[in-house]
Amino acid sequence: MDFDAGWAANAQQIQQKLSESWTQALAAFRQAGAGTVPNGDAAQALPAIRFSPDKLADLQQQYLKEASELWSQAMHPAELKDRRFSATAWAENPMAAFSAAAYLLNARTLMGLAEAVDADAKTRARIRFGVEQWMAAMAPSNFLVFNPEAQKKAIDTQGESLAKGVANMLHDMRQGHVSMTDETVFEVGRNVATSEGAVVYENALFQLIEYKPLTPKVHERPLLVVPPCINKFYILDLQPENSLIRHAVSEGHRTFVVSWRNPDASLAQTTWDEYIEDAVLCAIETTREIAGSDQINALGFCVGGTMLATGLAVLAARGEEPVASATFLTTFIDFAETGILDVFIDESFVRFREMQMGQGGLMKGQDLASTFSFLRPNDLVWTYVVGNYLKGETPPPFDLLYWNSDSTNLPGPFYAWYLRNLYLENNLVKPGRLTVCGEPIDMHLVDLPVYIYGSREDHIVPAAAAYASTQVLPGDRRFVMGASGHIAGVINPPAKKKRSHWLREDGVFPHTLADWLAGATEHPGSWWTDWAGWLRGHAGPMVAAPRRYGKGARFQAIEPAPGRYVRERS
Repeated sequence: MDFDAGWAANAQQIQQKLSESWTQALAAFRQAGAGTVPNGDAAQALPAIRFSPDKLADLQQQYLKEASELWSQAMHPAELKDRRFSATAWAENPMAAFSAAAYLLNARTLMGLAEAVDADAKTRARIRFGVEQWMAAMAPSNFLVFNPEAQKKAIDTQGESLAKGVANMLHDMRQGHVSMTDETVFEVGRNVATSEGAVVYENALFQLIEYKPLTPKVHERPLLVVPPCINKFYILDLQPENSLIRHAVSEGHRTFVVSWRNPDASLAQTTWDEYIEDAVLCAIETTREIAGSDQINALGFCVGGTMLATGLAVLAARGEEPVASATFLTTFIDFAETGILDVFIDESFVRFREMQMGQGGLMKGQDLASTFSFLRPNDLVWTYVVGNYLKGETPPPFDLLYWNSDSTNLPGPFYAWYLRNLYLENNLVKPGRLTVCGEPIDMHLVDLPVYIYGSREDHIVPAAAAYASTQVLPGDRRFVMGASGHIAGVINPPAKKKRSHWLREDGVFPHTLADWLAGATEHPGSWWTDWAGWLRGHAGPMVAAPRRYGKGARFQAIEPAPGRYVRERS
């Protein structure tokens, strides 16, 4: 009897074993759902997991079918359509190829089980997220004993790759994070964040940078950029060719940017109100005074956009209108749909954070960075574990990933307030529910022209959540959706002629993004060109460009851009 015939003769027995394995796995999965988790001094019972009978039956049949096919292929499984196993070493090693194929089958089945859970959407999303994390961690490519590519490299280099891998691991343990790029290549102010300018104002929370004009004349109204305080501002100024800051300056805008201080123990008591009053509103007023303009234009990115919107609501409550137009890039104002991050947010989690740091303390930047990395575990975690440690490789230099590793802390009271009032209770869109800087907040009073951008594949601020701002803000609105994700969609300079964006010119804003897209048109290339044309219409007439930074004795150049705040490491 040949090998294949032997497998065929035992097909019924194999199927019986697979069925038994399925039953055992299902029982274990259910038992896990009936367990307990610690909650303070008590134990809180987890809800029992129930499955949709129809989905479960379909999934079981599919599993048995695919498992039988895998067994029948013996040590020659079909092509592995997963880039983790795309190297020829996997295909050339029958045992490795089989283990990878079995892993992929089990991963699909477990994800199917998560989808088959009969529960509310949030519970199902949490189970799906947990299963995804587990399966990403358990990939055979992550272990030297199962990874033929890493084994081959160890043999070819006579063990040098393993020695280098251990050295890489020890280095990363000392620095506190997995290296995503060769961080020795980059230096803030030398080859990232290089646009010419000067710090013209600073306080305990931020430095205000004014950039040198690149045109003989500038628009009368300056542009103030408020980046997220959860990251460093130079994502908007990585290199000259992909710098949104440089693009704005080259378009004739006198451009100012908030550079947040990386909080230390001295800022551990700082609140959301202080960030709005002493940073956002202070930056608006300082920019207006330096430019000598009654009004400015403002841009907020991500959390910076949420903070800008809050500041504008405070100004509206005070009857002040120092901002002529606002741009919101991948920004939450309505937190009804928070995407994957919703799996972390509930009353118990928020209450824990309030107890932990609501009255003081720091949310460590590295903890935040790790959370965001594990939202895409295969791309942002395990690929570097395999490359750095199993293969002994040094990741190539990449400015975006250098920025991504340059994390920032957050003051505990600021962070806890943000979780409670925005992510959990969505209070920003509820008129009168919040009082910020002594003023009752009503976003419906923020009546000014706005440009709203969302990225189609954004997993941090879903495009639908960015679009939801059109249903809140009452002024003249323009919405654009760009391709790609939270960062790559925003940092998309026109010269590269990459990706595309969608616009709708009829001025109609239906309730949902899907309905808006039904009347939208796709345009090739960057959305920056459209935004530049829109902003030009709100920037006022051209005047002679200033010959010096700041204004008078009060606002003088303190130090060259990018300043010392952005150089502070967590």
